[in-house]
Amino acid sequence: MKILVTGFEPFGGETENPSAQVARGLPASLAGAEIVTAILPVTCRGALETVTEAIRHHRPDAVLSLGQAGGRAAVSIERIAINVDDFSIPDNEGAQPKDQAIVPGGPAAYWSTLPIRAMEAAVRAAGVPCQISNTAGTYVCNHVMYGVAHLLGREFPGTVSGFLHIPYLPEQVLDKPGQPSMPLELSRQAVEAALTAIAGCNAATPTGATGG
Repeated sequence: MKILVTGFEPFGGETENPSAQVARGLPASLAGAEIVTAILPVTCRGALETVTEAIRHHRPDAVLSLGQAGGRAAVSIERIAINVDDFSIPDNEGAQPKDQAIVPGGPAAYWSTLPIRAMEAAVRAAGVPCQISNTAGTYVCNHVMYGVAHLLGREFPGTVSGFLHIPYLPEQVLDKPGQPSMPLELSRQAVEAALTAIAGCNAATPTGATGG
């Protein structure tokens, strides 16, 4: 099995993004699965171009996209992506779409096709706070989750995909009183546990639709 893991460059005035740091630090193999990675720009145009190129090049069996979710205290495994861009801040190219479809005429939403409950259980068993999230937002993270699912449905229907959000790093909240954070090592442990669950499960059915 081959799993593509993507992270994001910094955005919103930050100098680092824990999703990129975790992705770059992953081992080349885990639980019998080959791990390949890509770092995406935080832009409407570039993010999907980069992940599409990585998928077509690596032809993975699963895609796990990672992103930063400031304000969340736990690792969040996303259940669903919706077909809308409604950016609260500009992306790294200055684009700020409002009320725009990611894919005009596309489905209203895509479920994660990863084993989200098994991932949640594995992350918690690793000692890291984790929850299932019912909103990936309407920024570039949701844009990528939706865009990847749409691409896979058209070109690689046997490949499963989903999204996992990571909290801020402690150093990112030094100037943000009251904001939660998570040490990089804990985020890394969480992602490795989630990947182990993906490698160990048959994720061919949309568990997001029945995950409770």
